[in-house]
This record gives sequence, C-alpha cells and structure tokens, in this order.
Amino acid sequence: MPVSLILPCYAPQPGWEQIVRSGAEAFRQVIGEQMELILVLDGRSDTVTDATLQWLKDNLPYLQVIQYDENMGKGYAIRQGVTAAGGDIIMYTDIDLPYTLASMEAVYRRLHNNECDIAAGVKDEAYYSHVPAMRRIISRGLRFFTRSLLSMPITDTQCGLKGFRRSAAEVFLSTTINRYLFDLEFIYKGCCDKRYRVMAIPVTLRDNITFRRMNYRILLPEMADFMKLLLNRPR
Repeated sequence: MPVSLILPCYAPQPGWEQIVRSGAEAFRQVIGEQMELILVLDGRSDTVTDATLQWLKDNLPYLQVIQYDENMGKGYAIRQGVTAAGGDIIMYTDIDLPYTLASMEAVYRRLHNNECDIAAGVKDEAYYSHVPAMRRIISRGLRFFTRSLLSMPITDTQCGLKGFRRSAAEVFLSTTINRYLFDLEFIYKGCCDKRYRVMAIPVTLRDNITFRRMNYRILLPEMADFMKLLLNRPR
C-alpha cells in the first residue's frame, strides 16, 4: 500500500463529505498510486451521520473509518490514523482539504523521490490574508519563539499539511501533545534526530477557504505544552 492519507474530523461544515470525496479522488488520480484514505472521527458531530459515512464508503472503496465518542484533539486523532496506516508514505491534512492539489502532490513527490523522510508544508504570505488578525499574531508569535528558543530550521510548524516515510512514523507516534502544538512537537523531534531528513515544502491554500473561529481558551494549556518542549529539549 504506497500511500495513506489521514483526515482527522471533528464538527465539520455541512457538505464536508463532498469535499472529501472530490479531494481524495483528485489526489489519488494525480499521484497515480494505490491509496488508502483514513478518516478519524474525533468525537461525535452533528454533521457526521450514518448517511454521510455510508455515502463516502459507497463512493470511496479505499476508505477506512476510525471513530470514538470523546473529542481528544487533532494530534491524538492523527496518531490513531498513523497506527492504522499501511502506506509506505503517510500524509495528513485537514478535513476540508484546504491546500491545493499541487501542494499535496509536492509533499508526496518529495517523499516518493526519497528527497526527505519528513515533509513539512510551510504557508506562503498569502495565507495570512485569509485569517483573522489575532490568529495572524498568534501564528507569527509562535514562529518567533520557535526560531529564537528552539533554534529550529523550520519555524512554520503549524501548517496543516505534512507527510513522512514509513521509517519516520515512529517519530510521529512518539509525540504526546493532543491538540494545537502536536505539529511543533513532531517537527522538533524530527529535526533533533539526525537519522531523519526534514524538508520544508511551500504550500498554497485553495480559493475560498474559510477558517473556523479559534477557541482562545486553549492558549494557556498550549503555552504549558510549549514550555514542556523547551524544558525537555536536548542540551
């Protein structure tokens, strides 16, 4: 099984199943490889019904569904997907597949051509014109602290499109953060482990993508997670 694409799903917008079907099929066709699509239902959602799931299963025979009742966070959800994945290349992105098909293909090609072990999408400047001002401030602030305190070569760790070769799955599965900063933990661990080649891949948003409002109550626990990474960094 060459490629596993993981989509964590919690409270998606109505019509999400149409986006998943069209996006997954387009990606499968452009890479020209056998693919499995792993949908991880991270808690119960009103917009995820038996009917929508059955429609997806009928239209995507390569779909695998993982579900549990309690919302545990995106990092937790993707770890469940990685554990179940059978692909030589494993990728993940958001349920609305917000990045262009060319961006997804670029991540895949770098891994397929063995140019890197971990491919981290990094957002272009146009991304910031799509998000609210406070979200821009938080994103750029995190990039500043990532660069200055963790001394990482890749500072944009929160882009929702990443991939890795099977050999690097152990790095992702070693992460412990369940929510917002799991991406930072993953890329940080990958950069610290000299066995792995980590590459930044510029990616672009699709047109007309909208972002859900950020729950700012998560900031304090996420700051605590950042401090744990900082305190536990290699000396």
